[in-house]
Amino acid sequence: MDSIECTIQARWQHRVLFTEAIFDPANPILRDTLSLGRRSTSLIVVDEALVTALPALPAMISRYFAIHDPPLHLVCPPLVRKGGEQAKNSWGDVSELHRAIDMYHMDRHSYVIAVGGGALLDQVGLAAATAHRGVRHVRIPTTTLSQCDSGVGVKNGINAFGKKNFIGTFAPPFAVINDFRLLATLPNLEKRAGYAEAVKVACIRDGSFFEALERDVSLLRRFESEAMRRLVRRCAELHVEHIATSGDPFEFGSARPLDFGHWSAHKLEQITDFKISHGLAVAIGIALDVTYSKRMGFLDPRSAQRVLSLLEDLGFELFAPELLLPGKRRGPLVLDGVEEFREHLGGELCLTLLREIGRGFEVHELNNAQVLASIQELESRRAARRFAELLSAV
Repeated sequence: MDSIECTIQARWQHRVLFTEAIFDPANPILRDTLSLGRRSTSLIVVDEALVTALPALPAMISRYFAIHDPPLHLVCPPLVRKGGEQAKNSWGDVSELHRAIDMYHMDRHSYVIAVGGGALLDQVGLAAATAHRGVRHVRIPTTTLSQCDSGVGVKNGINAFGKKNFIGTFAPPFAVINDFRLLATLPNLEKRAGYAEAVKVACIRDGSFFEALERDVSLLRRFESEAMRRLVRRCAELHVEHIATSGDPFEFGSARPLDFGHWSAHKLEQITDFKISHGLAVAIGIALDVTYSKRMGFLDPRSAQRVLSLLEDLGFELFAPELLLPGKRRGPLVLDGVEEFREHLGGELCLTLLREIGRGFEVHELNNAQVLASIQELESRRAARRFAELLSAV
């Protein structure tokens, strides 16, 4: 056999910047990120929910670019698009962005900037990655969840065939800019959502961060701004460290440790037609995997209790009735998510469980009976907690 083989390494700079009031003309961070010593062309897409909370935002963005032109140039007023999971359910929305990129004659050195939550970032990131085989993409995450997790990653995608993120790419953003002040626009439920991802990454990578979350729990429950900043900053740092040091940023293998708690979370979102949000689903998924780790003898009961208590103290429910919906095979429907998870990654099933707080490990199969017992244990825990709350209210 005649062949040519070589190893090709791709290098890129992954930048996550932190600021406040990014569209204040006195704040140079966006101008300096985009200009690079020459005139730059940008298209901006803004999450509709953010515009509802800040109606003046599109005008603020246009004014920022007008004041800094040159070197900046905005090809049109900001495009306002629906966010949330519905933003990931149609290829037509991606095609509309392709059309805009073509209409305004943008090239691979132009910038497509997404300002919004994780779902909008996914949609816009996919459009940017597939136009001209890759237009520079800048993410400005505006939710706790996206500033902690999805917004600082290298993945994007949309849902298809009833499966989450079936269509997508790995495409590192040109830059990620977290504006802490934008978190103040969120309702409390959305502020809390990102906490689940912080607990996740602390559980599998950093026991000291987990202890910090325990110390800050009362502040975080009240959404105290400095405590939230500490959470977002460290969570983003741990995610970037994993991307840079895991040796598999584009997931050529089957392991995916940052998806601890996600195999059931993704299925739970799908089962409920995304009525259960990603943050709540991840909290439930973490609780399930922690309980299963304890029942299988991998994790000691005291550590399991610490994780479950932290999630509850942060305001999360740890059980949803949909976990017990019957599936086509023996066992609950949520177990179908195991095979879907394996299929999404390819190769051997790899699920992350806990040995101790701060250290995850991989397993390649699940004991279905113990998964069901873990679900039932969480159901009993919720019932006992609600009974205790009723007694305390009397």
